[in-house]
Amino acid sequence: QVQLVESGGGLVQAGGSLRLSCTASGTIGSFNMMAWHRQAPGKQRELVAQISRREATNYAESVKGRFTISRDNAKNTVYLQMNSLKPEDTAVYYCAADLRLWTSDYGYWGQGTQVTVSS
Repeated sequence: QVQLVESGGGLVQAGGSLRLSCTASGTIGSFNMMAWHRQAPGKQRELVAQISRREATNYAESVKGRFTISRDNAKNTVYLQMNSLKPEDTAVYYCAADLRLWTSDYGYWGQGTQVTVSS
């Protein structure tokens, strides 16, 4: 059974940067899709970015040009580099994985890491 564990969250001022990591207890090389989602207080969870095994990517419009998703299959890790952070980026960020390509219904989830951006 694969487990996903996120790290790298924290408190940062607006305009700052954070790098989130998600490490799988098993190999992520078999997952066609890896993704980051987020959920802000009182809001529904939303997709932030996703990356295929061949490293094709897709981003939410709100983070394009500021966030970068990447994966290192050898290290069983997927990353989310977040630059030019805004207070509206404040949320719990979740790593997700699935065998299906470009799915919107991810089968594996991490526990989440809090990101707080102060103004």
